[in-house]
Amino acid sequence: MVSSLIELRVLEGPNLYFPRAAIKLTLDIGGLSEASEETARRFATRIGLKNARPGDPGSGFRQRFALRAVGRLVRAVAQESGTSRLGVRVRSTSDAHQVVVAFPWRHRTRAQEMGHAVGEVLDAMPGGDIEAAVSAAAERVAGAEAGPEPTTILPRVPVVAVTGTNGKTTTSRMIAHIGRTHGLHVGWSNTDGIYVDGTLVEEGDYSGPSGAGRVLAFPEVELAVTETARGGILLKGIGLVRNDVSVVTNVTADHLGQQGIDTVDQLAEVKAVVPRITRRSGWAVLNADDPRVYAMRSMIKARPWVFSRDVDAPGVRDTLNDGGRATVVIDGWVSVLRPNADPDPLIELLDVPMTLAGLSRFNVENTLAAASAALAIGIPRDVVVEGLRTFRPDAEHNPGRMNFFSLPGDVSVVMDLAHNEAGLEAMVEIMNGVRGPDQRILLGLGVVGDRTDDLIEKLGEIAARDSDVVAIGHKAKYLRGRTTDELEVLMRAGAERVGVTGVPAYPTEVAALSALVGQALPGDVVGLMCHAERQECYDWIAEHGGTPDSSETLAMKVRRAAGAEGRGAG
Repeated sequence: MVSSLIELRVLEGPNLYFPRAAIKLTLDIGGLSEASEETARRFATRIGLKNARPGDPGSGFRQRFALRAVGRLVRAVAQESGTSRLGVRVRSTSDAHQVVVAFPWRHRTRAQEMGHAVGEVLDAMPGGDIEAAVSAAAERVAGAEAGPEPTTILPRVPVVAVTGTNGKTTTSRMIAHIGRTHGLHVGWSNTDGIYVDGTLVEEGDYSGPSGAGRVLAFPEVELAVTETARGGILLKGIGLVRNDVSVVTNVTADHLGQQGIDTVDQLAEVKAVVPRITRRSGWAVLNADDPRVYAMRSMIKARPWVFSRDVDAPGVRDTLNDGGRATVVIDGWVSVLRPNADPDPLIELLDVPMTLAGLSRFNVENTLAAASAALAIGIPRDVVVEGLRTFRPDAEHNPGRMNFFSLPGDVSVVMDLAHNEAGLEAMVEIMNGVRGPDQRILLGLGVVGDRTDDLIEKLGEIAARDSDVVAIGHKAKYLRGRTTDELEVLMRAGAERVGVTGVPAYPTEVAALSALVGQALPGDVVGLMCHAERQECYDWIAEHGGTPDSSETLAMKVRRAAGAEGRGAG
């Protein structure tokens, strides 16, 4: 017999369903959906749903009844086992026969027994003794050991939590750099590992709850900056009771079709967990230009601090009217707005290396977000300005994100993660900003295997559409259940939509980089979507005479490209 309990997941901290530790059950309700109307009515009566109308088996009305009944079942078992009040959340999924049920827990063992007991009641459908099954479930839970309590951490130092689809790594690195500029000992967790004062102390993906815990375990840390990814929130919950400042950079399509998240709106719900747990006296830093992010204002307790490239954006105006703050661009300056006060110009964008001489739209937004968060956490204004001025887009300060290099023969190389549509389009935008009108873009395209077919094809389409030469560079470490042949088929299918055929493929990112640089002519720009072999690519560039671009070199390339465009237009 197949169990109705498909998955029981223990969420150790704030999560999509509750601001505290919860149990998440994925349940098969096929038996309840197909049970006779008489059986469904008996079940409803047993769990206290009076006057229920279950509808015909397999109907849409039965589906709605099942959602309501499963939530009531959890409450009934809890009440009969000695828990008088229990919050329950029920959500449908893309599978009509599966639902997600969540409830908070204080004692792990007993809460897990509750999940198993609920599954056993549903197993009794459609022909078992439903009344007895509910009673047995309650007895099982009542007799279970209590077990350990949640391990959610109450922070002892200020915490800035950063989330979003794109830009969260760069933004959190900038905030950490500004904190260190202030003389603080800064701990930082992200998908690469745990850093203390800029030194990698533990390698691995620490964007989940364990990352925050590891950072706060170092006694010298005075400021914690945590990068909080979608997966960590969904699979384990957030490891902290609350944060002092939260940042949401943006929400775009990424990782859809995983862990029950099928739409961008659902993804936004997940990201919103981070500002939802920002303390009331803290600040939630939100992107006013992203409607899904700006809508999070309605669910936060903290004070709103928005950022926007447009000083006249409606979100900026409304936030100031409500007593919040905003960081915007005015006449090319990063400026802070407060209600009933003149703007405070912090620094000119041209003096912020991360904006790539103002060329990178995404990094302008990351700069606005980082400045807002640093000021919100209490770092002095002059320190924030100095931190923005000294944070560089290179392998030391921001590895793997918009790193620029110069190679002999006047060839530029750009390396970036560019892991989704928005990231790749931002990368191409930057490459166009440093090439003249007669020079080419040569792009190394690569994907990780856990993206949807549609997204992989779309990346192939964008790469072929927006570059003059495209080649595939595989990421062997990140196939994630796929084969290279499968990925090539999808990427080439996307390229063929825009008329590009015969895209070559190379087994590694380094091999793709080498092939593209070998074809490059003076003034060309080579881009590489790099993730698996970042250090190996850095080494290859150095071995072939390449050097990282300084801020001055990059600004010169931007000015040269802009001048060439002007001459061409005339």
